[in-house]
Amino acid sequence: MPGARRCVGARAPLSRPGLEHAVTEPDAPEAADATEAVDAPAAADAIEAPDAADGDAAEAAAPEEGTADTAAGDAGKAAELSEAEAELAAQRELRARIEQRKAEKAAPIEAGTKLSGTAADLLAAVRAVESGEKSGTAFFDSPPRSAGGTPTAPAPRRPAPAAAEPVRPRVPEPSGAPGAAPPETVDGVRSVLVEGGAPEALAGQVAQALGEQAADILRADPWRLLSVAGVRPEQADGFARALLGAECGPGDERRTTALVGWQLERAALQGHTALESSAVRGALAERSVPDPDEALQQAIAEGAVLVFQDGVEEIEQAGDESESEQPAVPVLLGLDRYALAEESLADGLARLAKTGADARWEAAQPTELIRAVAASGLVLHTGGEAARAEPVALAGAAAELGLRAVIAVHSENGSRRLGSDAVTFAGLISGSEGPGRDADGAFALDLLVALDAPQLDVETAAMLVESMPDGSRLVLSGDPGVLWSAGAGRVFADVLAAGVCPQIASRTPDPGPIGELVSGIGIGELNQVEAPGKEVVIVPVRDAGEAVHRTVQLVADSVPRAIGVPTEQTQVITVGHGGSAGTRALNAALKERLNPGPGRFGGFDPGDRVAYAPALGRTLPGTVVSADADGLHLDCEGTPVVVPKERVESGVRHGWALTAHQAAGMRWPAAVVVLPGDAAQGLSRPWVYTAFSRGERHLSVVHGVDQALPRAVAEIPSQDRTTRLRPLLEGLLAPEPNP
Repeated sequence: MPGARRCVGARAPLSRPGLEHAVTEPDAPEAADATEAVDAPAAADAIEAPDAADGDAAEAAAPEEGTADTAAGDAGKAAELSEAEAELAAQRELRARIEQRKAEKAAPIEAGTKLSGTAADLLAAVRAVESGEKSGTAFFDSPPRSAGGTPTAPAPRRPAPAAAEPVRPRVPEPSGAPGAAPPETVDGVRSVLVEGGAPEALAGQVAQALGEQAADILRADPWRLLSVAGVRPEQADGFARALLGAECGPGDERRTTALVGWQLERAALQGHTALESSAVRGALAERSVPDPDEALQQAIAEGAVLVFQDGVEEIEQAGDESESEQPAVPVLLGLDRYALAEESLADGLARLAKTGADARWEAAQPTELIRAVAASGLVLHTGGEAARAEPVALAGAAAELGLRAVIAVHSENGSRRLGSDAVTFAGLISGSEGPGRDADGAFALDLLVALDAPQLDVETAAMLVESMPDGSRLVLSGDPGVLWSAGAGRVFADVLAAGVCPQIASRTPDPGPIGELVSGIGIGELNQVEAPGKEVVIVPVRDAGEAVHRTVQLVADSVPRAIGVPTEQTQVITVGHGGSAGTRALNAALKERLNPGPGRFGGFDPGDRVAYAPALGRTLPGTVVSADADGLHLDCEGTPVVVPKERVESGVRHGWALTAHQAAGMRWPAAVVVLPGDAAQGLSRPWVYTAFSRGERHLSVVHGVDQALPRAVAEIPSQDRTTRLRPLLEGLLAPEPNP
């Protein structure tokens, strides 16, 4: 792929004084010392099931995977795919292509043997580049060696292919979702887990992750237990010692290979699609791996990890610069699933960007956005909530021209706010919403307006773009100030930074005091705003206990009485799930006040507000309706949803309070943002921007972080993510050099 080398396969600041509006409520008794607001890692001696309902992996301290069991529908409709099942089926198609790609590689080196030939040369290249011995291009230009080890004449480089019309890859139709693992497989895994002292409850997850031979695989390689979400290396080590005894050690190749994959999966949960090799080696050393270099060699040779150097060819083309002046080329390691998704996404975006002008748009009323869409197949649009009207109007104009236009959003909440014509990304991909697909598997549309584009992770974006028909138009629209996706990648930010297509920045500001406040946050300023209608209210608190008390009073009494927004339309947002004022503590207090009950349906009662996570990064707010043998029945934005009994514990949590990552892409008439003192470390400008912009009419801030809030807005930008999409796009769409 061009551009990449793949080595293997001025106003006063907002403060509590002067902004405290008339919310007079009695002081709460001082609480005990507050614990951290973010979840702590799981203890080394306990393996806990992951909380799939979190929906915001970027905030979790312990790793969580997005694998979710498929949701069961009504018994009479068992033959039909539910939305979650169809979405997972589409993801499996992508995974299948990844497996096919892996099968096409050269045969791996047997575990336990020493590296030689290409694999050894590869690692020598990686280490030499990182140590500065040679430039990033030296090893790629060195002559190949014969079987006897002597250099042979280098093969001539293939000329660049002639420009051709972009071709859209065919996307297979989603297949049916598989059921649970066979009982005999689960029983076999359970016996191995018991023998190794691991919880029997993991048997189903292990069986699904490792397949029919899961028991044999796990017995032969106990560290494969790390493929299950929530299992940590120290727990897998204890399991391996129980099974293997003296046979295992910290340098065991099975252990080191599993640790490399685990480290990259953990990085993906934090948004990275790749990591620098030095970071991976450092992490291996922290895990007592005696020779991290050799461990990395083995993982590369076995195909567990891929090696990349993006931007190598650009350096090669700048041949006049001396070697010492050339910039260092980072050596990146990544998992093939994210590598394939990122490369497929880059190819698809380049195909759309190369699409020429479309004369059908000439009849439309010319606006800046329409002119851009008429000229290019890929257009970026940036702006806040009010600016969403512009791409929505674009879709309306396309419909008037007789073109097939679809508006897609991140969540059902966003779809409801736009109207019945909007679909969700997940529904569009699965086929449960939208126009369906043509005979080639492409979406049956001419224009796709993708709102909430910052919430697109790289795998979802790849599936969307792969499905765009040739000649169609894609508009990626969103607010660059909000938090990035819960899944791996930063698609919208990378495409913006690449500058390879038209970009339209809206000049439509968000109205009112909340809009003014949020606009200032976007540029690093926390300004004092006038709020005559109590649109913005600051409620100072001393500790986490008082923060919980004040939050309950606001939701249950003050906001409905003073603002006129009912309790069910008020959303609480906090920094994390743990701590004395995290979602768990807030939801427990809010349930006790608003809907007390024994929790007779797996901890839930009819009328409880909940958050259901059908997949990583997706949160469906809903209300419990009932429960029966089929599972827990929810009403999610007017849509009936049935959560199977086995998914309730891991997939559903109370939802009066959410994290900002869960709330991204959604809005409510009123929002209460809770900032206890122990939340200061979790604050950043994108977090504050996202949380403060979730309320349409009213925002209450339960403020206990003092100067940490303005400091976060002014000084703490987004946590960086290591991704490859930008250099891939720049390589594919770089202007032709002058002859």
